[in-house]
Amino acid sequence: MRKVKFSVACTVDGFTAHEDGRLDGFLMEGDHAKDFFESQKEYDTVLMGRGCYDFGRKFGVTNPYPALAQYVFSTTLKESPDPNVKLVSGNAAGVVRELKSSPGKDIWLCGGSDFAASLFAEGLIDEIVVKLNPVVFGSGKSLFSGPIKQTDLELVGTKVYDNGVVLLHYVVKR
Repeated sequence: MRKVKFSVACTVDGFTAHEDGRLDGFLMEGDHAKDFFESQKEYDTVLMGRGCYDFGRKFGVTNPYPALAQYVFSTTLKESPDPNVKLVSGNAAGVVRELKSSPGKDIWLCGGSDFAASLFAEGLIDEIVVKLNPVVFGSGKSLFSGPIKQTDLELVGTKVYDNGVVLLHYVVKR
């Protein structure tokens, strides 16, 4: 069975973006960025919540990961802005379960604290990869929005980069 891996950049105080969605403060260049792009080879599918997808749309990007099958989960979008991006408007958990049971590489959950919280609550996230950035925001969008059930994680890998970014790779214990 394919795994869903939630790979996300985060501040030391647990935020994935500023309140208004800005990402300034995150380190965008360095070996961690190179490793991030290299890690995308382990996936053939990417899942995004609408907020994550809309971030790129602000810059005119409607097909952000052309090498991957792309799914945007939204209850408010009426149609996909790009023919290469499949819009899912209902039964997100069912769609993700179906994707996990289909053949292929692992599935990348790309940001989206609301969407990630809903998948986590359904037990659909198998691994969490946090790119911990050496910055605090004080407030912003949390790694998971809303309450989630306490869940044990097993640390299976770490990497410290020269610029201070720390990669933490966890497996969700079931």
